[in-house]
Amino acid sequence: MNIHTKICFIASSDKQAQQALNGHLRHYENYPLDQAEFIVVLGGDGFMLNTLVKTREWNLPVYGINCGTVGFLMNEYSQDGLVERLQQSLEQVINPLKMEAVDKDGCTHTEFAINEVAVFRTGPQAVKLRIFCDGKVRMEELVCDGALVATPAGSTAYNYSAHGPILPIGSDVLALTAMAAFRPRRWRGALLSTSAQVEFEVLEPSKRMCMAEADGRSVRNVIKVKIAIEHNIKYRLRFDEGHGLEERLINEQFS
Repeated sequence: MNIHTKICFIASSDKQAQQALNGHLRHYENYPLDQAEFIVVLGGDGFMLNTLVKTREWNLPVYGINCGTVGFLMNEYSQDGLVERLQQSLEQVINPLKMEAVDKDGCTHTEFAINEVAVFRTGPQAVKLRIFCDGKVRMEELVCDGALVATPAGSTAYNYSAHGPILPIGSDVLALTAMAAFRPRRWRGALLSTSAQVEFEVLEPSKRMCMAEADGRSVRNVIKVKIAIEHNIKYRLRFDEGHGLEERLINEQFS
């Protein structure tokens, strides 16, 4: 790669991201996706997650520049030396979760998630979930506000807020975490292999309504949600040396 690196800039509509985009376009040409060698994303974590899903067919390395709040999936904001930073960045390949959510009308909705797939109650009552792992019932009934399956990359997000464990990158482990578990009381969740297939069956769905979300993309009135790693899809995230996901996950545990 040289100074003529072809970059496709994608920015959120946020004012800070648009200002950062304008600043970069004064120094670098903006190439269309079908001609680019790199995608540079300007925004926050949520925008990065959506961009990865929308651009996956190009299989390009994606380098994020934080113009949001947390920026866990992003690199530090700077307009200086972008090409050099891209040259020296390290690649982290991530396989997403695949969600297949069946709604009350029998329609199946497929979405992909880098952080987590979650189910939540949408009414006043707690949901009742039956949990399957690899086709076998592991819990006949979990009464809770919801439950999620998180990847190592997403384990410090919603999963951690729900008191789930932080998972090291490369650990080949998924976290199954309950939100406000009522029965079994204070159930601590489970650690599963990345080869596992998880299924949530919603019990009494007409009375205890439930929705499913894959990194914020939601399906309402679900009755069944299947979750598994999609090994055929690879997202190529780039990070500045010394600031990759592994280092960030370790820092989170000592902060």
